[in-house]
Amino acid sequence: MYVADSRAGAPRTAASAADAVRPGAGRRLTAVAPTVLALGTVSLITDVSSEMVTAVLPLYLVAGLGLSPLGFGLLDGIYNGVSALVRLAGGHLADRGGGRHKWVAGAGYALSAACKPLLLVAQTLTPIGLVLAVDRTGKGLRTAPRDALISLSSTPATRGRAFGVHRAMDTAGALLGPLAAFLVLRATVDGYDAVFTVSFCVAVVGVLVLVLFVPGGTAAPLEQGATRPTLRAAFALLRRRDLRRIAVCALLLGLATVSDSFVYLLLQRRLGVPDRWFALLPLGTAAAFLLLAVPLGGIADRVGRWRVFLAGHLALLLAYGLLLSSWHGPALPYAVLLLHGAFYAATDGVLMAAAADSVPPELRSSGLALVQTGQALARFTCSLSFGAAWTAWGDRAALTGSAVALALCGLVALVLRPTVSERPA
Repeated sequence: MYVADSRAGAPRTAASAADAVRPGAGRRLTAVAPTVLALGTVSLITDVSSEMVTAVLPLYLVAGLGLSPLGFGLLDGIYNGVSALVRLAGGHLADRGGGRHKWVAGAGYALSAACKPLLLVAQTLTPIGLVLAVDRTGKGLRTAPRDALISLSSTPATRGRAFGVHRAMDTAGALLGPLAAFLVLRATVDGYDAVFTVSFCVAVVGVLVLVLFVPGGTAAPLEQGATRPTLRAAFALLRRRDLRRIAVCALLLGLATVSDSFVYLLLQRRLGVPDRWFALLPLGTAAAFLLLAVPLGGIADRVGRWRVFLAGHLALLLAYGLLLSSWHGPALPYAVLLLHGAFYAATDGVLMAAAADSVPPELRSSGLALVQTGQALARFTCSLSFGAAWTAWGDRAALTGSAVALALCGLVALVLRPTVSERPA
């Protein structure tokens, strides 16, 4: 892997960025633009901060503050779903700003960083929910502009690998975050407070790296015949058959995707993992994601993104099956976490690469936000319903329902597969 562009790394304009394919690119080592590497560094640092909190949050809320599974499901739904309310706004602002995606993304990173110290004073359900909502608002603002920068800095033939590289760097932070949280918990008396404080300091560093090293880009004039970036134009993208099918499938599959926190809680219950080791469970998912993101992104570029995307959900279904099985061998946690990480490696960046194929450059951020919004709302609904089902009928019944729903939604997604991402150009 090498840096493709000797220039400052600014994202290419709509005319050159979106769809130039170099001859023989499939036979050579794929280039990665400097913008992708810079954004990957920002995401790595930011994910160390975020995953420090995510790693201890389930135990902090359930064991420390005594929340029920339903109460935790509500907060987890807020944490993962409220960003859907602002993703479209973030995407629209970035497109309307003449392609100044960096500054909209930077505002989102800064807002999330500012929320970390507020967890030190929030001790009950309502204030914790508000803090998490604001934190996820920041994530909602930054995600679509950041992914638009990645797609605009890459060619269609290399887009899957570019997202894979970014997600791998992002996941390196997810791998280091729980480890940092584990070390802080063991080294301090007021462990949770220390985790939240260190998380804030790391988040500030991530914002500084974005401001100093990610190219800001300049406004590019619209090409003749290009669509002006308005909200009406953004929603009109759903008239495009392939993008509409991608959005619908992402929404349906999101409705059956149990959140990471519940997966780790289920593993802890199955294996009797002591509380002090709980923060290490996300390391397994992150390690598998890190190792598989780039190769699966490259495979998606060669064999078709939708095939890889559906294979990722099959891996998640197998993980559910293992959690429901009677197997209690020592390899169980490794198998579940490997499949869980493979699911993310095959779906997270690959979905954005597939969606980018169906969106014009001048509306790239808005189009990606549409897909992300549907998926985030679906996962918010899943967290609420899974927490309620766990409270009412137990964890096994709740997971069985999710597994059946995932299998059914996977069949629908197989039928509705978009043709544009069957085999990239």
